[in-house]
Amino acid sequence: MIPKNESPQSGIADAGYSRFELRAAYVSLFSMSCGPRRDGECLAQIKDIGERTHVSNQKTATIVRVEPTIEKETRSEEDLDLPWQVVVHNDPVNLMSYVTMVFQRVFGYPREKAEKHMLEVHHNGRSILWSGRREPAELYVQQLHGYLLLATLEKTG
Repeated sequence: MIPKNESPQSGIADAGYSRFELRAAYVSLFSMSCGPRRDGECLAQIKDIGERTHVSNQKTATIVRVEPTIEKETRSEEDLDLPWQVVVHNDPVNLMSYVTMVFQRVFGYPREKAEKHMLEVHHNGRSILWSGRREPAELYVQQLHGYLLLATLEKTG
């Protein structure tokens, strides 16, 4: 109930004190955060509405609409689809049995095939272990590096 000496529209009493009323005109469905700060004060409000970002500064009363930027894919589809080879190079550190075990674990090769590739690395200095799309090839190279083998990724053609 509002006292007699107070106006219901203004929310300010005649007795010298003020009352704060919050009336929601709409429900906001965007997120708002503080942008850059100076001396603990927020210099700009950042609002993400859908795919657009609005930046506003209450001190200078400026509003900037920032459109999203679309980055171009740097690799073409041809580069991704060309056959890529996973090549293991010889090193004087790892034992032959260890290298065979790594080939079995990473590629799921049977013992005979893993030993064949291990001997090819030992005698020729390198062996092509797998050929296919780039992303799986990158994963295989990373896994071989995890086992401390010297492996590279090479494009065919």
